[in-house]
Amino acid sequence: MILSVTLSKPVNNIENSLGKPYIKIKIRAVNTADGASYAAEMFTKTQVFHQKFSESQLDDFLKANSGITFKNVVTRTESEEITLLTNKKGKTTELHKKLTSPVVSTGSTTSPLKILPAKKKNYLLPEGRPIPFLVLLGIMNDEGKVISSRYDKFRQINRFLEFIDDILPEFTDKTAAGKPIRIADFGCGKSYLTFAVHYFLTEIRHINCEIEGLDLKEEVITYCNDMAAKLGLKGLIFHTGNIADYSGAHSPDIVITLHACDTATDYALKYAVERNARAILSVPCCQHQINTQLQNRGKASGATGQVPPEFEPLLKWGIIREKFSSLVTDALRGEWLEEQGYKVQMLEFIDMEHTPKNILIRAVKKNSGSSKGTATPELMRSLGIQPEIFTTRTS
Repeated sequence: MILSVTLSKPVNNIENSLGKPYIKIKIRAVNTADGASYAAEMFTKTQVFHQKFSESQLDDFLKANSGITFKNVVTRTESEEITLLTNKKGKTTELHKKLTSPVVSTGSTTSPLKILPAKKKNYLLPEGRPIPFLVLLGIMNDEGKVISSRYDKFRQINRFLEFIDDILPEFTDKTAAGKPIRIADFGCGKSYLTFAVHYFLTEIRHINCEIEGLDLKEEVITYCNDMAAKLGLKGLIFHTGNIADYSGAHSPDIVITLHACDTATDYALKYAVERNARAILSVPCCQHQINTQLQNRGKASGATGQVPPEFEPLLKWGIIREKFSSLVTDALRGEWLEEQGYKVQMLEFIDMEHTPKNILIRAVKKNSGSSKGTATPELMRSLGIQPEIFTTRTS
């Protein structure tokens, strides 16, 4: 087992290969709960960056860079130190040095250093077995190994499937009767998650489903329909359309929106409520509407400063106002969904290091909604804002 690796003496064009002008990379074995086996510190002249690797990812990384982007590579295992030296002509020399058992000081005594095996994540879509749609999308190879550069996408897909799996008990009446679960995916894009949900339900949970994807981009929809045809998938179709004025033939049981931009998320939530969807899974993105409204009211933007003074520090700097706008928008969406009779949870989708848009709104229908109707929250009155979710859908 590899305990550590140090890569040094980079070639001149390393920035073209790795994206940054690294001068040294130090990698060490770690034990983490997220499935990573190695942690890397990647040094430029002025900064240090961090990255995690699984064993397979480290193997791919070393094959791609040892003696190629870095001339010197020193690898330590439990029994030896291996030094790889590459000269100016590209000739490589490999030196091996046997090591005695490594020890670590524990006060007045010493004891052997033990590297615990990394905890392997049990994904709903397992590694090591080729999954047709993941192979076709370039996330897995033909042997079922996840491509190192696509591992984040693999984790994202599996994380989303965990949310799907959690709400399946809400549909036992349909599954017991053999009726399909109908799902609408608004703003589906290239539909990584759409294909994943279809595969998970049909091949792993053996549940009949009908899934419809919707996106504005015609070329993306053509690509998705071609993919479904190549894979021979039934009950999966994609359409070109706008969420704001969409009207489907069947009411969906589940509505999915992943990174639907700005008010497109609101249109999707309203559609789900109007069609009495049992569950909603939404990862909002780009909350421009409230950000613009707040920018026009804060003193720092040259407006009249009509918000209460205690809110002014949150509007003074653009980056803070943007984050505040996102939180306000999603909080009000949650309030609105609760008034429509949904149990709402705000959950972390994936780690912040992968995307800043990591809040997932999960809403499950529990009752007929508030008898008093939709009230304008005090927060909206204080800030003088009108989110799209609180306006009437006219289409």
